[in-house]
Amino acid sequence: MFNRMQIMLTIILMVIIGAIIGGVTNALAIKMLFRPYKTLYVGKWRVPFTPGLIPKRRDELAEQMGKMVVNHLLTPESIQRKFLNEGFEKEFTGVVQKEMANFLKTTKSPAELLEKFGVMDVQGKTEKRLNEAIAQKYENLMENYREQPLKHIVPGDLIGKVNEKIPSISTFILQKGIDYFSSYEGYLRIQRMADDFLKERSGVLGSMMQMLMGNINIADKIQPEIIKFLKNEGTADIITTLLKNEWEKVLEWKAVKIEEQFKKENVLSFIKNSVNKVIKLDHYFQAPISNLADPYRTEIIETLASNTVKLLSDWLSNRVDELMKRLRLQEIVRDQVETFSVERLEEMVLSITKSELKMITYLGALLGGIIGLFQGIIALFI
Repeated sequence: MFNRMQIMLTIILMVIIGAIIGGVTNALAIKMLFRPYKTLYVGKWRVPFTPGLIPKRRDELAEQMGKMVVNHLLTPESIQRKFLNEGFEKEFTGVVQKEMANFLKTTKSPAELLEKFGVMDVQGKTEKRLNEAIAQKYENLMENYREQPLKHIVPGDLIGKVNEKIPSISTFILQKGIDYFSSYEGYLRIQRMADDFLKERSGVLGSMMQMLMGNINIADKIQPEIIKFLKNEGTADIITTLLKNEWEKVLEWKAVKIEEQFKKENVLSFIKNSVNKVIKLDHYFQAPISNLADPYRTEIIETLASNTVKLLSDWLSNRVDELMKRLRLQEIVRDQVETFSVERLEEMVLSITKSELKMITYLGALLGGIIGLFQGIIALFI
């Protein structure tokens, strides 16, 4: 009985010792991956296995992690598949549409937004460039057409429209004349002209006319006649003919005569002012973006955003390889890992593999216990 108890205690003791040795050995091996962090010396003699494996080979680890990320994790093919994935494209489109909708609600003007990017006085610079372009275009045109008559320069459609409008212009001029001479101001004007006429003829003719007219106001007689003359169809024909003749003469002018008549500076100034009034740069640069985009909001958010995402995805997917080379991801990962302290590396690894490392320790204890059991049994037979 005593021998049996002794045998059982021996076996149990060897199992316990084996388990302790196996568990402690594995736990120590795990610790030695990171510890000690620095090389230890006894005098000038370096203690073996110091520093730990990972601190000792951190640079190589950083290099290998960089290669692993580029060659196995963030590969051009995997990123390209992500960009071309329909679900990703749909999700990305939703994000872009949301951000674009928020952007189109801003009350800031384009000029204010550009100022944030360092582009100052964008309206003034644009006006300057536009005026320079107009002046250059004017010079180019005048070099080609300066000695040619206007009828060869002015578009035929415009000449035809002016010819069609001449009768209307004639009617307009006559109507303005009728309105003026029918007014009290026109009446006074006729009176002054009549008085001036009689004063200039103060001799016998003037005296005879004043005697014949007596107390009658000459303006009362002249005003109806002037109006009657202006309303006469023949007068309209005369004015129309005169305008047509003058228009034909203008068309015979050479382009250079326009510069001579109106001065080059005045012509350029007129063209620039006309273009600026049509384009209205102040409206586009100073108005809130929300006002400018309001008529096109739906089209921008629904159509433009979707097309932009598709074009961007296609563009990026075709250039992923080149972009990754330019980003140098391997160097980024390597440099980042090299900056980590050993303590942080240990913390990172343990946070990921904590449960697995515990299982390794327990497995070492289990194997040590099993080995101790077999040693105890073998010892009994020996």
